Amino acid sequence: MTRPAAGRPCWTTPGQDPAAPPGAEQAPPPRVSGVLDADVTVVGAGLAGLSTAYHLADRDPSLDIVVVDAEGPAAGASGRGTGLLGPRVGPPVDRAVRRFGPDVARRMYLASVDAVERTVELCARVGVTGTVRTGEQVVATRTADGLAALARQSAAYRNLGLDVPVLSAADIRDRTDVPYHAGLSYRAATLDPAALTGALARACAAKGVRFLGNSPLLTLRPDSSGAGTCLAFPGGTVRTGKAVLAVNAAAGNLGLPVGTVLPLLVHAVATEPLPEEVRRALGGGAGCALIDVHPLAPYFRTTPDGRLVLGGGRPLLAPVPDDSGAVQVWAWLEERLRRLHPALAEAEVTHRWSGRIGMTTDGLPVVGPLRGHRDVWYVGGCCGHGLAMSVAHGAHVARALTEGVRDRLPWHRSRAPRAPLPGPARPLLGAALHLMERGAATAV
Repeated sequence: MTRPAAGRPCWTTPGQDPAAPPGAEQAPPPRVSGVLDADVTVVGAGLAGLSTAYHLADRDPSLDIVVVDAEGPAAGASGRGTGLLGPRVGPPVDRAVRRFGPDVARRMYLASVDAVERTVELCARVGVTGTVRTGEQVVATRTADGLAALARQSAAYRNLGLDVPVLSAADIRDRTDVPYHAGLSYRAATLDPAALTGALARACAAKGVRFLGNSPLLTLRPDSSGAGTCLAFPGGTVRTGKAVLAVNAAAGNLGLPVGTVLPLLVHAVATEPLPEEVRRALGGGAGCALIDVHPLAPYFRTTPDGRLVLGGGRPLLAPVPDDSGAVQVWAWLEERLRRLHPALAEAEVTHRWSGRIGMTTDGLPVVGPLRGHRDVWYVGGCCGHGLAMSVAHGAHVARALTEGVRDRLPWHRSRAPRAPLPGPARPLLGAALHLMERGAATAV
């Protein structure tokens, strides 16, 4: 077997530009050079940044919008997830009730459901259809403590008047030939995240949004005129009336006052296309994705071309010194894949990759105006639930910038709690992640 380049998701090919139209070549966007002006500048051409630019252009076509990325559209983490589109933001619903009260917890869950629906609608709007499969996301368990966790969550949903069906072991076996004790069923979807990110970039360009690439943000400061902000890049400056920093965990390197948003690397593997009967046995026929209630235990789904995508394992705190940690996680995932179903014992694992997520210490994103900088917003820290929430956050920020209307939910805030992580504290975090991995491994 020839091992493919490490880090390449199964839906991309070497050298592919996900922002280019299918079958067409597209030159990379130019760098920031000299002094440029814009009404709104979005830094970050991932899902959150592109969603912001798209919805801004949709709301006010007269705006001169510029999107600047350290590389180019869709070059970062947005195309490197596992494509699970499900409802969740913040902690599990029972913890959300304890922390925020029942009314807010209910609004949080409904906001995440709405985010899923809007993302599916956006896919259709920008021409992403072939890879989108609506279906079911099952959160299940094989352990006694997992059953207790699901029971608490189910009771919380009932008390909030929310319809989240409980599945028995037999119910789950009807969906996938992998044994679990019980689960909760959510309306959800799966999709190719790189296809969505690239299509969104093309849709923005069609609306007149300008793209600049190979330009990492260095600093920002108020414009000397007193109106707007100056964003400094290696090749020049952008003077902008308003700015949105959709930079996720890069906030720490930039020194942004948004609290702690940890850069974590999460991992996935994918098999060769599987025989039709194996796809059906793993939930492919019903479009079912399976997530273990234990945070680091494996989760899986099938793709339209019949591959099994499996993610999970111990996340790594970025930056990492070498690939050894990723190789260990990929090996762990492949071992779990072999144990998932007998038909996978000889299946070839053709792709292994990782993606960077932004994690806050309280599990909530940060979406709000940047303290100390007028008309500058930050978006990031979706804690692994960024596929739907990034799209929703872009729409929220666009509405706030054009209408001045801001919803009030716990993650609509300017900063997360701060956790001191320099020097000696980083190994402590690594040890904590290792203990979480051990706990998750016992559930598989």
